[in-house]
Amino acid sequence: MATLTQVTAPQEQEQSHRLKVGISFGLVYFFWGSTYLAIMIAVRHFPAPVLGALRFLIAGALMLGWCAFTRKKITISRGDFLRLLLVGVLLLSGGNVILAWAEEYINSGLAAMIVAVVPIWIAMIEALFGGDRLNRLGWTGLLLGIGGLLVLLWPDIANGSTLGRRDLFASLGLMLGSLSWALGSVLSRRFQLSVGPFAATGWEMTLAGIVNALLALSLGSFHRADWSRTGWLAIAYLVTFGSLVGFTAYIWLLEHVPTPKVATYAYVNPVVAVFLGWLLAGEHIDRYMLLGMVVIIAAVILVTSSKLRSGKMQTRREMSGCEAGAD
Repeated sequence: MATLTQVTAPQEQEQSHRLKVGISFGLVYFFWGSTYLAIMIAVRHFPAPVLGALRFLIAGALMLGWCAFTRKKITISRGDFLRLLLVGVLLLSGGNVILAWAEEYINSGLAAMIVAVVPIWIAMIEALFGGDRLNRLGWTGLLLGIGGLLVLLWPDIANGSTLGRRDLFASLGLMLGSLSWALGSVLSRRFQLSVGPFAATGWEMTLAGIVNALLALSLGSFHRADWSRTGWLAIAYLVTFGSLVGFTAYIWLLEHVPTPKVATYAYVNPVVAVFLGWLLAGEHIDRYMLLGMVVIIAAVILVTSSKLRSGKMQTRREMSGCEAGAD
């Protein structure tokens, strides 16, 4: 009986661990993939800067409050403050606010596919500014990713109407926002901070939320907000499941699963976003969207694989910045 108990206990622990891993991956894949649709719903009621202010001020306060409650360090130095402010603005103002603005004009699935190229921009920025150089596989992925973007945007490029130009302008703006997101991600991996990932993310959200609020005030965006129940429900979803639950599951995975497996969220989330947009919002999926999605996901896989082969895949500590929880 003792032997049976000794054999069974490790098996039960292994089964429990696998279950937790599966649930955590499901949370990251689904909730981060669904944020694009939630943003599209929220931005119908709140201008992008207002949405960015409300979402990240609330999420940041909750995350810092949880850190304080669990006695995690939240005090930061002046240097930490400046670094966290810079990263937060690049990710959550330059990146996320522009994403919300773009979704006023383009559907959530297309937005998700444009943002999916962020890992490729990260690899390009690192290669250009003293980081890991791209090998042949990486350059192939980079060129393929650009080709995938051209496929996605071709209908708007070929359409000379006002609507086509507007959508193209929004897509190009989102590409700039994605570059801001990528730059913030690179910097967050290089900066050394005196606090852990949860506190760092809480500060980045809070500081970016303040910047977004100032932007909204300067543009008069609060006066154009529709303080409806639906809008608040969308914000509650983004705060609870996008910023808190998803990020907590992501950090847990980084601590219990090899980093390359965790990185699969980069090419699973866009597929989830496109599917949910089609299923719940009736978004049209044409051949350009399907082909562009396949090409971009293949490109991201190639770039990720190039880092694995060179042995330079980012470490768990480097991946645990706010760039992951920004969705």
